[in-house]
Amino acid sequence: MFAITILGNNSALPMHDRHPTSQVLTMDEFAFLIDCGEGTQIQMNRFKIRRSRIGHIFISHLHGDHYFGLPGLLNSYSLTSRKEEIHLYAPAPLESILHQIFEVADTKLTYPLYFHPLEKDGMILEEKKLTVECFRVQHRIDCWGFLFREKGRQRKIDSERVREYQIPSSFYPRLKDGEDYTTPDGSLVPNELVTKAAPPARSYAYCADTKYDEHLACVVKDANMIYHEATYLSEHEERAALRFHSTAGQAAAIAKKACVKKLIIGHFSSKYSDLSVFLEEASAIFPDTELALEGTTYLVR
Repeated sequence: MFAITILGNNSALPMHDRHPTSQVLTMDEFAFLIDCGEGTQIQMNRFKIRRSRIGHIFISHLHGDHYFGLPGLLNSYSLTSRKEEIHLYAPAPLESILHQIFEVADTKLTYPLYFHPLEKDGMILEEKKLTVECFRVQHRIDCWGFLFREKGRQRKIDSERVREYQIPSSFYPRLKDGEDYTTPDGSLVPNELVTKAAPPARSYAYCADTKYDEHLACVVKDANMIYHEATYLSEHEERAALRFHSTAGQAAAIAKKACVKKLIIGHFSSKYSDLSVFLEEASAIFPDTELALEGTTYLVR
């Protein structure tokens, strides 16, 4: 499963039973935390997120609503005697901030914590099933988006044809990797005769906090799903620009220019209690839009 679960969808102030930004990307047995606003741990408990599966944490920037929950989460891992390492990807100053917090509290982590400063656009992680790239976005301070790309998926076994050619099940993993099969009498069975082409690899882009920036459409072009902030409605477009944020309509414009399949909008200003108006504004420009609703899981297809 390749999916995103929203833990927090609000901007700076927790209000209207909405929480600061945080979400979890799941790919099969792996889980990745993207931003960690205040209340993230509570939301994890509420929505039954298995925090033990998280080995990589990505922090977009150092505004409090995107990382104030992180020191507590890292401390909680120690309180539960975690041993597995954690890799943290974030703007460089966060390392000294965490060091000072842990030093003052005399906190000794029970697990290795590896800090990876975000310094330039490009790949920051390569795992068995996916890669992660970071890219700069236009915000008031140093801020980064993240692009998660699935690696090439395996070919599908054609059950009828493998039985026809009497290929043992022990060879199926090699067939999925594209290997041909040689029969006991030396005959070659081409892979394409007994397998089906793999589905296209999928991708998810997290665009973080940013003002309207058409360059983003190039960065996230053809992604299966993107998350783009929509702090304001179009009636407050000038305020959005002054504060380096976007409107719902602007988020939809980026999705349309990028030819993505689905848009998720979030980071809603606390001045709005009704979120339906955000969906109306964005959907008028890009129909395949959904609100980032807390506790909801969105499949990347």
